[in-house]
Amino acid sequence: MTTNPTDSNKVVLTGENSFIRLSRQPGGPDTTRISHWRILLSPMGQGHVLYIKSDVVDDGVMIYSDNIGLARWLQGEIETFLFPEFADEGLPVVEAVFSRAGDAIGHWTETVESVEDSIVMSWYDFLEPFMITVPAGSTAGRPHGVYSCFVPARRAQLTVNGNVAQGNVTESMRGDRPSSSA
Repeated sequence: MTTNPTDSNKVVLTGENSFIRLSRQPGGPDTTRISHWRILLSPMGQGHVLYIKSDVVDDGVMIYSDNIGLARWLQGEIETFLFPEFADEGLPVVEAVFSRAGDAIGHWTETVESVEDSIVMSWYDFLEPFMITVPAGSTAGRPHGVYSCFVPARRAQLTVNGNVAQGNVTESMRGDRPSSSA
């Protein structure tokens, strides 16, 4: 008898969600939190979104995207569970162009350019990648499941208009694997 290799759940979203959380001390409050999305498939199509809260944007929340519908969908379906400050649909979405360079072996850089802002996010000094599996409906209050490849970084940096965000990546365990806040 063979095991069915397919998952019966509907695929709602696929792509990447890279993030950076920086703090001045381990366990301390975040000085920076970003959630960057590169989406290949969703009910709102493809696109990119960056949600940012950081000392380099006066601790406010900024949203950048090349697909405003996707930004709003992610707010209602995902960010409301991950970080409610990013889920405020009253916040404006700034039109931007997204690009990337590097890889998850040496360094990875994501760049976001708008009329007024230049944002660079960089990850490096990577830990061993691992998979996370959270079946749909298995976490109270979260309807979606997750099957995700984590590539944690020991070091990361956010730069907005030449200003470098304060704080450092914090290493931690995720399940039985070494991970980090980036």
